[in-house]
Amino acid sequence: MTTVQVISLGGSIISPGEIDVDFLRDFYNTIKEYLDTHSEQKLIIVCGGGSPARRYQQAYSRIVAATDKPAMDWIGIAATKLNAELVRFLFHEFCTDDVVSDPTLPTEITGRIMVASGWKPGFSTDYDAVLLAERFKAQSVINLSNIEQVYTADPKKDPQARPIKDITWDRFKEIVGDTWEPGKNVPFDPVATAHAARIGLKVVFAAGKDSANLKNILYAHPFTGTLIHP
Repeated sequence: MTTVQVISLGGSIISPGEIDVDFLRDFYNTIKEYLDTHSEQKLIIVCGGGSPARRYQQAYSRIVAATDKPAMDWIGIAATKLNAELVRFLFHEFCTDDVVSDPTLPTEITGRIMVASGWKPGFSTDYDAVLLAERFKAQSVINLSNIEQVYTADPKKDPQARPIKDITWDRFKEIVGDTWEPGKNVPFDPVATAHAARIGLKVVFAAGKDSANLKNILYAHPFTGTLIHP
């Protein structure tokens, strides 16, 4: 029986400043090994925007001296599409379809991997990952970013912040709030959080550049990270 797993691949690890070639090589090798040993498995990889999105958004806001939220989102979405095209071609032997930019369209995974980008203003690619998980009946989303775990507060600002191993959606909502802002720095965007909670999805947060830990998650072994659940 074919099953689908969704990976939300943070732009912060695809392109934290420059494109992280070493990380992408390791990620490719990890995913290829997993698919080669799990013939029944298909993957959806949703790509974030990373540093290019922030740089172009900041340039726009400096030039016009204002913040047009839809414009800022569209600029960020363009960056996610560029990252998604790179990832799609890296996995060309597994990905036979174009990048999916609208998670509500009736597309199928004709190969072993579907690669998706941002969709439209009002939320981040986190929400796209949740919608695709719902549509393809995935039980969880693996959220890979530049943080190892979710914290009770921003550890860069609060020395009392503590890592969280396990948390419910209701408690998680208290951390991320209710509103989305373009470029908002939260572990999971509030729109995606609300929908994931509504459909009873599980989300695993982990450091994307730890390939050994990613293998543990994929193979259902003990891992370092945060599990968010109903």
